[in-house]
Amino acid sequence: MPRPRKSLISLSQTPYYHCVSRCVRRAYLCGKDKFTGQSYEHRRQWVENRLLFLGSVFAIDICAYAVMSNHTHVVLHIDKAFAQSWSTEDVLKRWHRLSKGTVLTNRYLNAIERSTLSDAEIRTVENTASIYRERLYDISWFMRLLNEYIARQANKEDKCTGRFWEGRFKSQALLDETALAACMVYVDLNPIRAGLAKTPEHSAHTSISMQIKAVRNNRQPKKLRPLMGIASNNKPSGLPFLLNDYVELVEQTGRQFYPGKREKITALGPILERNGLTNTDWQWLVKSIETEFTTQISIRHAEQKIERKRKLIV
Repeated sequence: MPRPRKSLISLSQTPYYHCVSRCVRRAYLCGKDKFTGQSYEHRRQWVENRLLFLGSVFAIDICAYAVMSNHTHVVLHIDKAFAQSWSTEDVLKRWHRLSKGTVLTNRYLNAIERSTLSDAEIRTVENTASIYRERLYDISWFMRLLNEYIARQANKEDKCTGRFWEGRFKSQALLDETALAACMVYVDLNPIRAGLAKTPEHSAHTSISMQIKAVRNNRQPKKLRPLMGIASNNKPSGLPFLLNDYVELVEQTGRQFYPGKREKITALGPILERNGLTNTDWQWLVKSIETEFTTQISIRHAEQKIERKRKLIV
């Protein structure tokens, strides 16, 4: 029996989560339907545009994403403190980009109308804003507004009704830096593994293609959570890797997946040096994100699974 979503999302454990949504129909979410010959490639842009739009509204940062033929991957960071810093007006402006709101919330955002509101009406608006604020750092609401939008668009185009996605999205808590790095690399390399692209920079509708373009221009992608390295008082918050180090790690790891070009990682690099995994263990971890782990991923869980596998081999 599936566990309630609230039991899988715990900000006291980690703000990072990997989410996967799969299409229920025979026809692809994207790509070309081999039975009808119809192409759905344009839907990749739907997903990417909606995802990046939601990232600009929610207090949820997008760390990595990949839009595949019949499913989507996204690694998210929940920034509760950022949401709690918003004023009532900030919350309402953000929510109104997603929904019409209520009569009172619309009156509140009008400077002239606000001055005519009674104390009771103001309290009602503030209570409503409190509900909206919680939604704006809630992964379930984020994924709901992503998937419902795509389902409506696809149903309209297909001239049909009914369920578009399998059901609830799958989520995995990423409990440490190693799990976060491995999951992001796994997501960014999905098109390589699926044979849809030969190199990360040619992986359309993925975060890695955006990051590689940013590296070439010596900047950070504006629509993704920045890769800032190890946190310190002098640095703004961001992912605990440097952008150049992460792109190099994706490139090195991806060589194992390039068709006809299997190469070993030539150097561990700063990200892997900190976690103590060997090249072989790192490759196993990246490949096993969905097959070996259910709701949580951590270096401790990985080491336990790797050790059990070694004992079985012996």
